[in-house]
Amino acid sequence: MLGITLILVLCLYIVFLYPIRKPIEVREAEEKAERSDKYNNQMKRLWDVAQTSMKDRKPLRAEKALLTILKFDEKNAAAYNRLGILYAKEQNYDEAIECFEIAQSLDNNASSLHNVGLIYLETGAYEKAAMAFEQAIELEEDVPARHIALSKAYEKMGQRKKAIESLENAFNLDHSTATLRLILAIYEDAEDVEKIEETTARIEKKITEDNARREAEAMMKRQKARRVVKKSQKIMYPPKTNKTRKVL
Repeated sequence: MLGITLILVLCLYIVFLYPIRKPIEVREAEEKAERSDKYNNQMKRLWDVAQTSMKDRKPLRAEKALLTILKFDEKNAAAYNRLGILYAKEQNYDEAIECFEIAQSLDNNASSLHNVGLIYLETGAYEKAAMAFEQAIELEEDVPARHIALSKAYEKMGQRKKAIESLENAFNLDHSTATLRLILAIYEDAEDVEKIEETTARIEKKITEDNARREAEAMMKRQKARRVVKKSQKIMYPPKTNKTRKVL
């Protein structure tokens, strides 16, 4: 009887008194978790607003959402990066550069450097643009767009050789005729007849190879489709066996 009474008292304590008199550490941990959930939900809503507003071309609303994010999290590199893109689209280049530089200081990544380089390129600061693109390539060298952007900076600076080298690096990554045409354009500006003929031949060869590859891929798809049809026909109309012929 005494044992049953003790069990009953313990149950009553757990149900009614423990939530009130639970240890301070437990209450603080629960409150912290609750605040963290509210914070994460609020940040998610603000990001959704910012991205949707930028997509819908509502810069003021997007800016307000991003600035609110930075008010709560002043070291949010992604928010600075997105705000820089927003300012760049609005041609507020000084503010854009500042945002990209802050993002870069918080998170050393190639995208921020590339974005800064694009702004410098747009505003005519070609040496700074080249430096930014070079640093971006050091961090992430397997992105063709970085090499193409660097070539534009070099070309603006009159350094055709370096511009072509950068485009060749890009071509080694993307194998695109568009990149070869950029190389051709530089040779045409320089009126280098020999290189124009050489690059034109490369473009024609690449186009032929691409056409052959696409035709081979199309043929493989057609063959695969035929095999699927034949397989489905065999399932729908199986061949007659000796047993089925006797029955007939």
